[in-house]
Amino acid sequence: MAGNQQRRNARTSNKKGMVVGSGGQRRKQLKGRGPTPRAEDRVGHPAARQATRSAKAAGAAGRPSGGRRSGPGKGGSTEVVAGRNSVLEALRTGVPATALHVGSRMESDDRVKESISLATESGIPVMETTRGEMDRLTDGAVHQGLALAVPPYDYAHPDDLMHQQLPGAPLIVALDGITDPRNLGAIVRSVGAFGGHGVVVPSRRSAGMTASAWKTSAGAAARVPVAQATNLTRALESYRKAGFFVIGLDADGDVELPGLELADQPLVVVVGSEGKGLSRLVRETCDQIVSIPMAAATESLNAGIAAAVTLYEIARSRAR
Repeated sequence: MAGNQQRRNARTSNKKGMVVGSGGQRRKQLKGRGPTPRAEDRVGHPAARQATRSAKAAGAAGRPSGGRRSGPGKGGSTEVVAGRNSVLEALRTGVPATALHVGSRMESDDRVKESISLATESGIPVMETTRGEMDRLTDGAVHQGLALAVPPYDYAHPDDLMHQQLPGAPLIVALDGITDPRNLGAIVRSVGAFGGHGVVVPSRRSAGMTASAWKTSAGAAARVPVAQATNLTRALESYRKAGFFVIGLDADGDVELPGLELADQPLVVVVGSEGKGLSRLVRETCDQIVSIPMAAATESLNAGIAAAVTLYEIARSRAR
């Protein structure tokens, strides 16, 4: 055999096969690995270990007691109270919490020390948290190295409020279009003070039992159940079928509050928003529209104050 064909492994055919270049050989190596995962998603990263500990602490702490069950809409995610004054006030008023996050390497003061002490006494886990993790938990809010994780509120069902074993004729307050949680908290406080049986809020376009509402209630939220209705009008109709009278508060009422003859009956008091008042369907569902007499016709009452005045008058009438 002549020429190069005599060498070892020489080609014996002129047909050229596929030649694979370096790109084909290392194609998998050249592929991108996608976006960089978050720190808490990286195995072995300190932030990932901290997130795991936070999740375990939240699971162990559970939800507020009282036999309430989760309602639709609100209550689907944990709320975080940020800032030393806000956290301390929340702990003082007994807002339920799953964890107190304290920033690592921060300067401590009396507010931080008292917050840690109150959390420890209440059995709330106290967790040292890095600055980056604290920023993420509070969504960039000014936290001053202190944050409190508040679990979703467990709402009652509207029907549950009818079957409570409490003295006196049942008295329930329903809110129509109240969007300020401080108003909700103030009304819950008034319901507890004047012998009410509970509060009903719609699941949409309404204030929910946030940490702000808990604080404003001054502890009454731990005793007064708050129910969430998917449809407020249907809930009111259900109460009427069960023997309740439904009265709505409005400046253009059919009867003035001192002349309310239904005070000793099972009652649902509906409070509308300060600006719009009662919605049309809710107003049509009411048995009576009641007004609060005032010296100046141009004045209007805050929803929380209007509810408190009405509940006081009902309680006074029932006492007689």
